[in-house]
Amino acid sequence: MNLKKLTFSLLTIGMSLSPLTLQASEHPNLILTESGVERMRENVGQVPLFDKSLASVKQQVDAEIAMGIDTPIPKDFSGGYTHQRHKQNFFIAQKAGVLYQILGDEKYAKYIRDMLFQYEAMYKDLPLHPQERSYARGKLFWQCLNDSNWLVYMSQAYDAIYNYLSKDERQALETNLFRPFADFISIENPQFFNRVHNHSTWGIAAVGMIGLVMNDEELIQRALYGIDDDGLEVGGKDNDGGTIKIEGQRKGFFANLEEPFSPDGYYTEGPYYQRYAMYPFLIFALAMENNRPDLKVLQHKDNVLLKGVDALLNLSDADGEFFPLNDGQKGMSYYSASLVTAVDLAYFYGNKDPQLLSIVEKQGQVLLQESGLAAAIGVRDGKAKPYLKGSVNLSDGINGKQGGIGVLRHGNEDLTLVFKYAAQGLSHGHYDKLSFSLYEKGEEVLQDYGLARFVNIEQKGGGNYLKENTTWAKTTIAHNTLSINQQKHFGGVYDVASQHHSELFTFDASKDNVKVVSATEENAYPGTFMHRTMAVIKEESFEKAYLLDIMRVTSDSENQYDLPFYYLGQVIDNNFDYQSPTSLHPLGEENGYQHLYVEGKGSAVEGNTKFSWLGAGKYYTLTMLTDAQDDIYLTRIGANDPEFNLRREAGIMLRREKTQDTVFVSVVEPHGSYSPVSESSKNSKSSIAKLELVLNSAKYTGVSIVDVKGKTQLFIIANSDNSDTAEHAVTIDGETYRWTGPYFYQ
Repeated sequence: MNLKKLTFSLLTIGMSLSPLTLQASEHPNLILTESGVERMRENVGQVPLFDKSLASVKQQVDAEIAMGIDTPIPKDFSGGYTHQRHKQNFFIAQKAGVLYQILGDEKYAKYIRDMLFQYEAMYKDLPLHPQERSYARGKLFWQCLNDSNWLVYMSQAYDAIYNYLSKDERQALETNLFRPFADFISIENPQFFNRVHNHSTWGIAAVGMIGLVMNDEELIQRALYGIDDDGLEVGGKDNDGGTIKIEGQRKGFFANLEEPFSPDGYYTEGPYYQRYAMYPFLIFALAMENNRPDLKVLQHKDNVLLKGVDALLNLSDADGEFFPLNDGQKGMSYYSASLVTAVDLAYFYGNKDPQLLSIVEKQGQVLLQESGLAAAIGVRDGKAKPYLKGSVNLSDGINGKQGGIGVLRHGNEDLTLVFKYAAQGLSHGHYDKLSFSLYEKGEEVLQDYGLARFVNIEQKGGGNYLKENTTWAKTTIAHNTLSINQQKHFGGVYDVASQHHSELFTFDASKDNVKVVSATEENAYPGTFMHRTMAVIKEESFEKAYLLDIMRVTSDSENQYDLPFYYLGQVIDNNFDYQSPTSLHPLGEENGYQHLYVEGKGSAVEGNTKFSWLGAGKYYTLTMLTDAQDDIYLTRIGANDPEFNLRREAGIMLRREKTQDTVFVSVVEPHGSYSPVSESSKNSKSSIAKLELVLNSAKYTGVSIVDVKGKTQLFIIANSDNSDTAEHAVTIDGETYRWTGPYFYQ
């Protein structure tokens, strides 16, 4: 092969490009390519955002090189020193490989080589990690998942310096480190590798990517199609209660790409884990694109990976933070490194959507790869357009037939409703059918609790999931949805919950003044049918858009119904009497109730019960349609939590006892503001004079809202016919209303 020698001069950003001999070979061949590296080198000093990203990475890597290489014997959980050190090592090694390719400075190649040989010397005799919590213990880390993280990044580092190493050095690393490592996380841990889960995605990408670098066809096939004879019995659970193997289970990369993703790009575990899994999905798909373009991995399932990036962006609030559906940590956002990678790749390998460039601008950094360069050039050339997040309905399930997530947005995210009617979501799913959360301009109004975990904080359970994730966060009562007889949906049995999903009734975001999502659930409580309809409405007589919530319940028995609303803020006003106890006691004994203190209990008002709070400088009023026999509970999370693992946040709960069929109707109304600087309070009172159920039958449910100015809004949902072309007519108080479609509003 001919050698191409590229010599470069001093860069305008203060870095030098050293003479580097690039062989016309197959390396780098994963994420970086010879032609891509050449384009990056040619553009250094000419693209501000790319140069900024390059300088930042160089500063970080140079600081690590100055500190020296440390590969300690593993002993810690997440957050502990050995865990964090090995994690930092693989991040830095990957970045050093990119710097070596772009800048040509041999010190980066030497740094990676020396680190890899320290691992080679260690790994040959390394036992299983001493921490025994995981269903699949790793060696460098307490679980195979993190070992796979290591190999995904280290395979990129190895690829970057492949031609720098001698043949003997490569043989030593592949024989003593990389091949045994790949076999360990796959052949020796099929319960981790051979399933459909974000864990497996990382393992599959790791094995496939190192296989591509080593040109090891067996590893590549193993990654794509799994292990044929894994010896696993059907059943078995992981640490989160998820099933490891089911009857007829598919395996390998294609199975993990097809089954968890819906055709809309929604990942069934929720956006928090979609964000986590998108990196190995995209990186391995890109590596396959660069090596096996005939398989069209990046385009598989109608470009579902690229659709997944848009789905993720649409599942974020006005500040870019992902909605904490299922197990999700609040605060995770599209500013994370994995989303920097995802957005850049989606821009470059998609249709060059200029809206994505506005996200790139906000992120303030790009991937040091050809896609990042292209995105940075687009930003430099002024091609960015605002990313407009409108209302969206994202289906769940391999064929998009297992429920979904409906997001209704009014205005520029002035009010955002997140309505969940999805499938269980694998082992990270919660028992929260027909639940919702509400946001105003990125601030939580009514919250989804998210997960109970302090990620990578060693003092809190080694940074892993806490027992309260099961006893509180996953329970039904922890969410803004209906809990019956103090039981969890599906009895809290994962295998049962995984067989069912809610059904979409209608979704319509085509109108400016009313946007509607409605879904049904008939399996969460056998013998009970729930139909929840939520509408975001904006009328001139109201300062802001408000949320109308109608939960219709039909059952074959009398039940106790609990409907909580978890608000964030300070209580301002209410119109019901209640008693506040002198000592706090839990609301119940199990299924999440044991974690709720009762701070107040009272009787609801005949007609409308109202409750107002102040949160983030804005007022909110909850108006509920109630009977005098209903009870109101003021609750606070934190009972039976001696280690303070749960946030001490408040809720208000409506309880309706000894009832068979019923309808819950409520309005959540944002209004006014308070400034602590000017000490000015504006529009602190509700604009609703009366909320009334004016029609309720098997076919129709109608609600009227009368404002303080006397104007009436009427909303009717057709309970049994969701056809867009069906014609309806109902008479209320002598007046007949006619319309076409599932609902009526005026």
